[in-house]
Amino acid sequence: MAALRDFQVEIQQAHSRALAKQRAQKTPVGPGQGHPKQGSHQGAESAGDSPRDHATNSKSWIEADDILGFILSNDFGSARTALASLLTQRRGEYIIRIGVQPPPTILFGEEPVDNAPDWTGISRTREDIDVCLAGMEEVVEDIGGKVSVLFRIDGLHPRATLLLRLPPPNVASTPEVRCAVVGNVDSGKSTTLGVLTRGALDDGRGRARLALFRHKHEVETGRTSSVGMEILGFSVSGTPVLPEPIGGHLSDAVRLDKLGWEEITARSAKIISFSDLAGHEKYLKTTLYGLTSGAPSCVILMVGGNAGLIGMSKEHLAVTLALNVPVVVCITKVLAFNVLAETKKQVTKILKSPGCRKTPVFVKSTEVAVEISQIFGKNKFCPIFQLSNVTGEGLDYLRTFLNLLPPSDYDCEAFAVDQPLEVDHVIEWHERFEFTLLQYSITDVWSVPYVGTVVNGILNSGRVKAGDPVIFGPDANGHFQATVVRSMQRKRADVVSAEAGQCVSLALKRVKRAAVRKGMVVVHKSDTPPRATRKFEGQVLILYHNTTMQPNYQAMLHSGVRHIHS
Repeated sequence: MAALRDFQVEIQQAHSRALAKQRAQKTPVGPGQGHPKQGSHQGAESAGDSPRDHATNSKSWIEADDILGFILSNDFGSARTALASLLTQRRGEYIIRIGVQPPPTILFGEEPVDNAPDWTGISRTREDIDVCLAGMEEVVEDIGGKVSVLFRIDGLHPRATLLLRLPPPNVASTPEVRCAVVGNVDSGKSTTLGVLTRGALDDGRGRARLALFRHKHEVETGRTSSVGMEILGFSVSGTPVLPEPIGGHLSDAVRLDKLGWEEITARSAKIISFSDLAGHEKYLKTTLYGLTSGAPSCVILMVGGNAGLIGMSKEHLAVTLALNVPVVVCITKVLAFNVLAETKKQVTKILKSPGCRKTPVFVKSTEVAVEISQIFGKNKFCPIFQLSNVTGEGLDYLRTFLNLLPPSDYDCEAFAVDQPLEVDHVIEWHERFEFTLLQYSITDVWSVPYVGTVVNGILNSGRVKAGDPVIFGPDANGHFQATVVRSMQRKRADVVSAEAGQCVSLALKRVKRAAVRKGMVVVHKSDTPPRATRKFEGQVLILYHNTTMQPNYQAMLHSGVRHIHS
């Protein structure tokens, strides 16, 4: 596993060098040059960096304390101006903390925090917190947003944490968090997603998962064999968007009357997209495809409390670590008290092992869920939730955690928004580059009646609008074909534009279904189309293989949405 870490470091260094070189080449060489909207993007980045960094940004702390000072001095005009600027920098969402905060190392441990040293922030009394809460609600509602109290503690160190959120102007601007759900067979993946997205608890026999299955044999066997997609919306006030209870109360019937994606997106200020992946060994190829093609922000590893980290769970954890994606562990079936302690001990031991080097954090309070959601991706923390889909234990902590995760499409390191897909600047773009950057990766293809060929995928860089001329390919001969984006949808809702990091569907004009396949890319149209590469050389690190590898061995490479035979 030491070789894996060295290999990952080497890859990250090479990627950073290539990215720095690419950005240096993109720098405008004179006044008036450059790409549209690039200045505004850079301005937002310098003003507040990415939302992923706000927990450690000292400037945000100063601004938050200034706003609280304005409210305590009844200067609501200054508070409104500062808060509007702050929410604009944070793209409509910000977590504000009132009072002193405990050190993370103590908060994430097992020891009580009240007597811990090294608290940070400005101490507030209970009366100050009451005034700040009332004033914050008035100011935020004045600018069209909502305030939700994530938690409040009136103890030795009074403190509270608030979520400030503005409604998105349209569906195209709704932030999205992509999560891949993996785990061994019968670990409770589909059942947990069914409970999260439907709102009704399980009966202990898998009733909640029935609405998620796509095929008859999945219903009969109870095992997922395909990549299932589910979404969970959170409103402006932070509450999950769920179907209304049948007859005004929870029903014992299976809830197949789920909300449509269009209605969920219309009512949501943030969307969590789940990829429900297969747990059986014979579907490992499908699981790998889901992990590499979906560009998840985090992987949720389900571990059955009655079985432990066994079988394919270890394979999925190894693949996740190799892909360098943050891991969240959910221990399900916590009612199995006789073996639960042993399962927790095993999970902790594996996460602390030299191969993982993670710091396990058992989430047992809302305060821990709030704080760990902001820093776990960069600080080697691994949140562990203990869930029961029958009693609902631990589900509120998981929902709070998901509600506060930084959006996937705000990751400026993974997705370059300032690389244009519009044709206006294609000539200028090609004068600076000898190649055409790939923009949109196709993950699914359909033929929709009265619409035509529709592709789904993730926009890796640039922007695209309905009516843009584009090219897609390469085909078997390495050629690209021209077409026009007829219309676009995001989460099954009509949109007119999309930018890097978003998952959208494009309807292509006058294109046959047979001409498009998974793994193709859509790029901006130009007089110099990109060239397809049939050979490349690379370094391969063998993590594990259960058979002998001999000369002429053929391996399968999973690169994003593409499967490549060696």
